[in-house]
Amino acid sequence: MIDECLVVEFSVTGDDCPLAEATRDTGTTIDARPPQLRSDDNALLRFSAGEKADELAELLDADDRIRYLHVSRTDSRTNFRCLSKHPCAVHELTDAGFMAETLQYRKGVERYTGAVVGHDVLQGVLAAAAETVGVSLERVFPLGSEDDEAVAQRWDVTPAQEVALRTALEMGYFAVPREVTAEEVADELTISKSAFLERLHRGQATLFAQVFG
Repeated sequence: MIDECLVVEFSVTGDDCPLAEATRDTGTTIDARPPQLRSDDNALLRFSAGEKADELAELLDADDRIRYLHVSRTDSRTNFRCLSKHPCAVHELTDAGFMAETLQYRKGVERYTGAVVGHDVLQGVLAAAAETVGVSLERVFPLGSEDDEAVAQRWDVTPAQEVALRTALEMGYFAVPREVTAEEVADELTISKSAFLERLHRGQATLFAQVFG
């Protein structure tokens, strides 16, 4: 049994990924779940976007690499499901042992966060990354370290909400008077303003419910 599990973050450019290209062309941000690769090498994709969702839907619907696009809407997000015929870099890393947990696409750049089990697997994933165009290692840290989900687990907020709250606090968003705007915090997080505000409000609601409940 291997005791150590590592959290790994990658950024990817030049992958020709349909979702990455769509964010570059529309200026929106996509948050995605890990793709499910079928035996016929087509990938099932599930993702969401906030701003410019209609423009994004039109662009993807016209892309020959995307099939069976389904769109549904909530109050603040638009959810997409589709089939993609285009292999992306995340599949190469997954084959080497990378367990993707979150994927984000913004301005043509892909960002993957996930885990690897042990240093031997990490070396294999890094070797695969070195052979894949435009893949750069951003961060590696042990699962369960201070950089991981300790705050999120203690207060029952999601990791994304915890990062949004922490970044907003560090940048002075909660200061009086406010030192930064929501747009500036969102840019720091590389997400859209609407995605930041949604994470912020949901995280605050969870925290306040525990404090005052």
